Amino acid sequence: MRVSTVGRFRPGVGIGKGRWVRAGWAAAALLLLLAGPASQAAAQPLPAVDIRVLPAGTPAQVVDSVRLLLLLTFLALVPAFVLTMTSFTRIVVVLSLLRSALGTQATPPNQVLIGLALFLTVFVMAPVYREIDARALRPFLANQISAEQAQEQGAAPLREFMLRQTREKDLALFVNLARIPTPTEAGSLPLSVVIPAFIISELKTAFQIGFILYLPFLVIDMVVASTLMSMGMFMLPPVMISLPFKLLLFVLVDGWYLVVKSLVESFR
Repeated sequence: MRVSTVGRFRPGVGIGKGRWVRAGWAAAALLLLLAGPASQAAAQPLPAVDIRVLPAGTPAQVVDSVRLLLLLTFLALVPAFVLTMTSFTRIVVVLSLLRSALGTQATPPNQVLIGLALFLTVFVMAPVYREIDARALRPFLANQISAEQAQEQGAAPLREFMLRQTREKDLALFVNLARIPTPTEAGSLPLSVVIPAFIISELKTAFQIGFILYLPFLVIDMVVASTLMSMGMFMLPPVMISLPFKLLLFVLVDGWYLVVKSLVESFR
């Protein structure tokens, strides 16, 4: 029995040419619609940015330009001021030494330690900042004092804070290095002498606190290491065994509470 193949559907055969023509016109219309907004946007004028350096017409314009340059320079140095002229140095060094004593590698991460150090710095320095605001910033914004007077009034509370935390030995070192006459009172020292003396005093204090924090964890490491050696487990790293005990000790004594309390009270 033979089956006729007439009228049977075959791929590529039986599709009318009109369908392809209609599909082509639809694609062309879509391209025109998409190209229309782009061509209109290209026809619109774009704003031009022009930066020119023009000669100053009056001396006041030169002074304003210099003031703007000094302001931008000051803003660029603000992070350095925060790091060196506040309690941030002592706090971040102690927290870093604490992490090393625990032996937790990168836990807590640097972002957490720096964030905690910054907020503790704001907490410790809040009375100083309020005094600067009352003595220098508000009178200057109210046009009651000049910029030079505001600078002197604002530097006084910060100088007093740094001098309270600075050792006389460190102050004497930089006074001798600067070859300036020994002042009758420390409050008359320039900031160029007070700031470096304050920094090295803060580093010494931070390392002293870090040494005290290291001692209990060092004892745990020694006990664990001697125990493993007496049991003949030379291939087992002592740090792997001592880490849980150090974490347990730190949690039981509420270590973060004690460390933060000691750090904040050390500035009183």
